[in-house]
Amino acid sequence: MDSFEHYLAAFFSFKAYVMLPLIIFAVALAVRVPFRRALMSGISLAAGFAGVFIAFDFFVANISPAVQHLSEVRGLNFPVLDVGWPPLAAITWASPLAAMSIPLVLGLNLLMLATGLTRTIYIDIWNYWHFALVGALVLAASGSMALGLAVTLLIAVYCFKMTEWTAPDVEREMGLAGVSASPVSVNGIVPYTACLDWLMDRIPGLNKISYNPERQPGAGSDDADSGWVDIVSEPMVIGLLMGLALALAASYDLKQTLEMGVHISAVMFLLPKSAGLIGEAMMPITTALRDQVARHFPQRKNLIVALDTGFLMGHKSVIVTGLILMALAIVIALVLPGNQVLPLGDLPNLISVMSLSVLMFRGNVFRAVLAGIPVIISFLLISSHLAPLFTDLARKTPSFKSDGLGMLTAFTDGGHQVRFLIFSLYQGQPWAYGALLALLGAIYFTWRRFQALARAAEQTKA
Repeated sequence: MDSFEHYLAAFFSFKAYVMLPLIIFAVALAVRVPFRRALMSGISLAAGFAGVFIAFDFFVANISPAVQHLSEVRGLNFPVLDVGWPPLAAITWASPLAAMSIPLVLGLNLLMLATGLTRTIYIDIWNYWHFALVGALVLAASGSMALGLAVTLLIAVYCFKMTEWTAPDVEREMGLAGVSASPVSVNGIVPYTACLDWLMDRIPGLNKISYNPERQPGAGSDDADSGWVDIVSEPMVIGLLMGLALALAASYDLKQTLEMGVHISAVMFLLPKSAGLIGEAMMPITTALRDQVARHFPQRKNLIVALDTGFLMGHKSVIVTGLILMALAIVIALVLPGNQVLPLGDLPNLISVMSLSVLMFRGNVFRAVLAGIPVIISFLLISSHLAPLFTDLARKTPSFKSDGLGMLTAFTDGGHQVRFLIFSLYQGQPWAYGALLALLGAIYFTWRRFQALARAAEQTKA
């Protein structure tokens, strides 16, 4: 068992843009994709994911010093450091539960496929650690392996269904059939988004406001008469303006300010290009995978392949929403009572977290930004609350070096709402029972929404 855990930890020590293409290449060969196409898809997938990671790393390298400088010049103090997801992943893979969670989640997915309880094929192995994290937390607090595995499988089932029920939104907005986003961090807010979109549709005035740069008339046009509105609609221009605003708030000099603006503008250009590679690489594989699964389960139709959110970065509204919310997250963190975290390492993850919600809002950036504000507030308060627990577990994890970091957390993954609810239910928190009822009601509403979308799609095709 120790040897298996050692090899498992070594495998997951690879970067996601190395490990995922290897898994996808093996899957492609298994579902009889021709070798050359499987190889080229794997390479394209690796290049696309690497491009996304490089763009994010470049973004963090530029924005982190600016945010830290902003904190210093404004005389601010935040005792908890946002170091991003690495310590949470390290905590998870150091848990004895992690090695068991992978075959159990895979087996559960196959069982649900065979019995018709889901149409989701969850091949995003990298993001399995998100399932196991809540199990590791419960295991650490209770000492019960059975309870830890039970909550791991529970949140996996939740993601299977949310992935399935959001596939119509991905197809409508991205033109990609049979795929949707997989991570817990993204699917966690799907019921909230579904309910809020319904509510916004029924508020007079608000239901008329829409800004979708993906469909903005004239956006990206060379027409001299396109106007300032169309120019500002371009993600590169928005990146430039946001970079300049952050640099000015941090009291940068002229040279640093202009460089910051250009750097953020470049990120907004590179992310969609890299995401396009991911989408192109995955399509022949997802098609072959669905065909093979359908051959073994002929009664299962319209199967959905769960993928990491990288392929959604090609949508302009996703990028624009994420960038605006990153700026707002910093402002909110500065004024929110009870907050102890200044978003840094996990800040770019807001693009991913909100990506599926943006598509559910039909690309409407206005609605997505409005919806994202309560999400940011909950991230900040929950990640602040759980920081002592994460810090204690990280210090007990040999693979993560926490010396000199003080209190640490992850802004988005450490503040995940559904994961926190499950952990609070285990602790017997009274508020959690009321929140569970609200979540179950929202899940039911999301299912009904999915059914309505599926019926509308069938009528359109007919």
